[in-house]
Amino acid sequence: MRTAVDTTADPVIRLAKLAFRWRTGTAAVLRLDRLEIRRGERVFVSAPSGGGKTTLLGLLAGVIAPTEGTVEVLGQRMERLSGARRDRLRADHIGYVFQLFNLIPYLSVIDNVTLPGRFSRRRRTRAATRTGSPEAEARRLLAHLDLGDDGLVRRPVTQLSVGQQQRVAVARALMGSPEILLADEPTSALDADRREAFLTLLFDECAATNLTLILASHDHTLASRFDRAIALQDVAPAAAAT
Repeated sequence: MRTAVDTTADPVIRLAKLAFRWRTGTAAVLRLDRLEIRRGERVFVSAPSGGGKTTLLGLLAGVIAPTEGTVEVLGQRMERLSGARRDRLRADHIGYVFQLFNLIPYLSVIDNVTLPGRFSRRRRTRAATRTGSPEAEARRLLAHLDLGDDGLVRRPVTQLSVGQQQRVAVARALMGSPEILLADEPTSALDADRREAFLTLLFDECAATNLTLILASHDHTLASRFDRAIALQDVAPAAAAT
């Protein structure tokens, strides 16, 4: 059952007068006048290549800090936090599917998926509460993505195909029921059947935990499944055009 978005609640994400540039004196790679996202919303983000999708997710996760403006996530002004405090907020509250996966090559599949619990007691506790133990929760997520075979989950991730590695990255991001999930091109390496299994799991998790989802992708066929679709080139201020 789809959980209705509470439009009266305070947003879990607020951006205002936002700009980001990699070096002083260069053009901003991302500008947004205003963006608000509420708890439980499923938001699809698109932009041309180099149009700021990955930059936006990095700002929301606190991996990078804005050059101008404000980024507020779960009531915290990210640009005012130290790097260590941004890392803590991300570890406890945000799941992130990186475009290049960022799996730990010397760890097994199951150890990669349970990794968030090593950095966050909160997520470790939530995983154990849901299915009895972090490993049981990891196996549940992997089984939904057709990666539940016992022999496979003990393999190093380097022995998996690119598509399998992408699914491991998705399971890791969902581990411990984070409040916010950021997904950067999470279906790029998946065939049609795997993509459907991924979307089913993703939306089931959204409904079960009132997860806020921001998914960035070039695949516009996904947009209709979301509560809202945002094209960054349409919401950026005219001054950003360079």
